[in-house]
Amino acid sequence: MQRVVVVTGGFGTLGRAVGRVFADNGWKVALIDKAPAPENASAAQLQAAWWSGGVELTDLEAARSAISAAVDQIGKLDAIVNVAGGFRWETLADGSLDTWDLMYQMNVRTAATASKAALDYFAGSAEGGRIINIGAGAAVKAGAGMGAYAASKSGVMRLTEALAEELKGRSITVNAILPGIIDTPQNRKDMPDADFSRWVRPEEIANMILFLASGAASGVTGALIPVTGRT
Repeated sequence: MQRVVVVTGGFGTLGRAVGRVFADNGWKVALIDKAPAPENASAAQLQAAWWSGGVELTDLEAARSAISAAVDQIGKLDAIVNVAGGFRWETLADGSLDTWDLMYQMNVRTAATASKAALDYFAGSAEGGRIINIGAGAAVKAGAGMGAYAASKSGVMRLTEALAEELKGRSITVNAILPGIIDTPQNRKDMPDADFSRWVRPEEIANMILFLASGAASGVTGALIPVTGRT
């Protein structure tokens, strides 16, 4: 039976890349995002069997409703990839403490909420469920201006480890990817003098996520895997 993945943050650069890689490898793909769905989007353009925009992923009932709608449409759930998140560069001295709350909500809360919402739907997966989160290489050692972001991504990493231990008896694996600088249009705009060839491409991250969602990775859980390109 065809396997099914839900991707949160599915309309962004990385979310779309994850969806494409899974679709190209025979999975049915559902995309969920807080952002509105792209105008005039089609299944062929998004390479998704189902999608929904305007989903507040910090709200458990909203996440449950979206995942339930996806399962009703597609039939089951085998994996969830928590791409939804955000970034702010801001020093503590010159910035706002509200940024720390924002980063927690965008990065930790969305991952925890979507994971909790998905748990009820993994029972129908023959290979057990897969949860893959997006941490950050920058959370291993934070630089100036990276405090709020790195703290929130460190929270994602600790969530990954704790949830992996919690779910070991349920054939559900939980792992996280720790990307370096991702080659996205926004990052190219923000860092025009950088050597883009050294950054990790979204498709490289997506391919590692695909492996973690596969049966071949059934023995891998609680792993924090750097995918940093050539930086």
